[in-house]
Amino acid sequence: QVQLVESGGGLVQAGGSLRLSCAASGRSFSSSNMGWFRQAPGKEREFVASISWSGMTTNYGDSLKGRFTISRDNAKTMVYLQMNSLKPEDTAVYYCAALAGGVYTTTPRVASWGQGTQVTVSS
Repeated sequence: QVQLVESGGGLVQAGGSLRLSCAASGRSFSSSNMGWFRQAPGKEREFVASISWSGMTTNYGDSLKGRFTISRDNAKTMVYLQMNSLKPEDTAVYYCAALAGGVYTTTPRVASWGQGTQVTVSS
């Protein structure tokens, strides 16, 4: 199983950018599809983005493509989420996840979760 630790969250003004990082450990990382999810207060956890084990295929939640970019570095066992043009509605706890299935869905099955990192966007 892949263990995950997120970092990079914080407070940013609307229109700003943040890059989240996810440090992974475990032998299966390089063969694991990975994803980012987020959960805002009072709302269900929602899919943000996913990336295939090779990095060749990505998928994004509705309205996020174009502002958010997921990437990975298998040599460093890291996954990243670059977030640009942030809006107050992007405020949430962001979770990194190792996926149990494919990336061609916005409801992927998750094998393991990180602890989350808080992102707050002020207006």
